[in-house]
Amino acid sequence: MKVILTYGTFDLFHVGHVRLLERLSKLGDKLIVGLSSDEFNKGKGKSSFFSYEERAEILSSCKFVDLVIPEHTWEQKAADIKKYNVDVFAMGDDWEGRFDSLKSLCDVVYLPKPKVSRPLR
Repeated sequence: MKVILTYGTFDLFHVGHVRLLERLSKLGDKLIVGLSSDEFNKGKGKSSFFSYEERAEILSSCKFVDLVIPEHTWEQKAADIKKYNVDVFAMGDDWEGRFDSLKSLCDVVYLPKPKVSRPLR
């Protein structure tokens, strides 16, 4: 079984999130999403519209996501990769190069963000 791991805040869940999660799920057999906790977001100077629990419920209901885990620190990624036997760590290309240090533990992939088109009004 090929396990994929990604992280994010996933606040105000939208079609771009769905498209990204779908693409990530196609990289393997199981997609795990590390979801930034409210405390972790606060430490990054961010706040979410939805609470961690609400965002986790939304993500868990997405057919492309197999497991949601809390993200409490930047440093936990290596431990999560080992704990969940991750084969591919994947993020959007806006993080390109940021997680290359994890390449000794698994494949690291940066996917281009999908385009979201909006109809003209």
